[in-house]
Amino acid sequence: MPLLGIIAALVFIPLIGNCPLFDWDEINFAECAREMIVTGNYTTVQINFNPFWEKPPFFIWLQALSMNVFGVNEFAARLPNAICGIFTIITLYLVGKKLFNAKFGLTWAIIHTGTLLPHLYFKSGLIDPWFNFFILLSVLLFVFAVNLETTKQLIYFTFSGILLGVAVLTKGPAALLVEGLSIFIYLIFSKKLHLLANTKFYYFLLIIIITSISWFAFEYITGNKQIIKSFIDYQIRLFNTEDSGHSGPIFYHVVVLLLGCFPTSILFINSYRNNYRLNPIQKETRLIVLILFWVVLVLFSIVKTKIVHYSSLCYVPISFIATLGIYNKRNEIKKSLLSKFLFILITLLFFIAFLAFTQINKLKPYLFKYNLIGDEFAKLNLNAELIWLGYEWLIPFLFLVASIFIYRSYFLGKTKNILFGYTFQILFIVSAINVFVPKAELISQQSAISFYKHIAKQDAHVETHDFKSYAYIFYANRKPEHYNNPEQVKFIEDFYKYQNKNFFKLNFFATANVMWMKTGIINKPAYIVCKTPAEKDFLQYPEIKKLYDKNGFSFFVRMPKHDK
Repeated sequence: MPLLGIIAALVFIPLIGNCPLFDWDEINFAECAREMIVTGNYTTVQINFNPFWEKPPFFIWLQALSMNVFGVNEFAARLPNAICGIFTIITLYLVGKKLFNAKFGLTWAIIHTGTLLPHLYFKSGLIDPWFNFFILLSVLLFVFAVNLETTKQLIYFTFSGILLGVAVLTKGPAALLVEGLSIFIYLIFSKKLHLLANTKFYYFLLIIIITSISWFAFEYITGNKQIIKSFIDYQIRLFNTEDSGHSGPIFYHVVVLLLGCFPTSILFINSYRNNYRLNPIQKETRLIVLILFWVVLVLFSIVKTKIVHYSSLCYVPISFIATLGIYNKRNEIKKSLLSKFLFILITLLFFIAFLAFTQINKLKPYLFKYNLIGDEFAKLNLNAELIWLGYEWLIPFLFLVASIFIYRSYFLGKTKNILFGYTFQILFIVSAINVFVPKAELISQQSAISFYKHIAKQDAHVETHDFKSYAYIFYANRKPEHYNNPEQVKFIEDFYKYQNKNFFKLNFFATANVMWMKTGIINKPAYIVCKTPAEKDFLQYPEIKKLYDKNGFSFFVRMPKHDK
């Protein structure tokens, strides 16, 4: 196990700080952690130095701790999830070993590591890896509690309840809904509903309540009484509205899991309906894992807001069922024609896409000539200069070799070689993340990030126009004093109150702040960033001067009158 932990650390930790954080979520959480450090307030989550009630503090605390040790930077923001990756891989190995044997545990750990989206998230600054880890452990411990000897039940229930409570403190009440539904459906299918009358079950609920409300209660007692309503309103908004512009069809997460968890998703599909000779605890574990998968998939398919990581709790069930299919030594699994077709099709599509990305400099003229990109902002993004060293075209071939190994091993019955395939897959993922992701960042946001870093060296205002961002707050190193100009405060307060047919109700502080920077009485340079297609909005403000355009972003400044 120590060796597995060392290998996982070598896979997940190196180069996690090799490119800037991505708007929105990565920078959002990192900025909350930075503001904890700047203000010294570690109890209340803040964004723009205002209370941010959408997320509890546990993950933000982890990031703040990391930043206190390693500095406020990308490495520190992403390190907590790299550590979560190590814990998750070790946990899968130990659970697999307990349920089956060490070989199963090792196979499960390698397959999960070699699956794209789980691997990518372990190198991100998102909340979900820890949230998923706590729920997974809580669910497994609950199943062990109701199926193992009585002497250990109380211990399992205790830790299961604590972990679910910590999941609530990580991302919010959604943890209660997801795990609560999963456990209730599990008790129905396993014919154990009578456990709801067991005193130990109520002890389990008590542990959950005490743990999960601890921070909420503290905030409420210390005067932040709006916290409960704000959390409830946010959860309702996610269900009923397309929050933050994130929308999609009802099958959105099906497509995300099929492609994002490839090739493991195809093994999951092919292994799903097969029967296995499992002992009782193995059957119960398979049951709860599948229930968890379907609860998450159905629940977040119904939710109006569609974001890729909302279905990330499905990743472990997918890798578990896939491992069961591989582990079936009797070769009784029928290899469906559909799964073979999907495997080959997705392999070819991904290989072509990855290879095309390495040739993007040569392809850009054709993309522009034949108008293959409809979005004007995306076209301008592609003006970014990408420097290639000449070896990058080999990376897609790692993916192709991995896919061939996995296909032959799984579909042609040579399962001994499947770990070679996933080893190549891990090499591909590591290479792609370290080479392709920084270039994608260079195209999508780097020009704006560079500008914000430059502004961080000045005593100036900075804000975005007509697009939501947290990047300018984090990378321009905003401090509370940047928002305490009396004229600024009064303008924003009045703007919030003033409503008529010409103004919409403001949802974000930034909207009012940028309006003040355009028209209010400023005392130092005010820099405004917009996406180039929206720069026409500044024609009505003669005092605002354009600095330059770069890769889809336009940069403006308004100087205070006494500096003219």
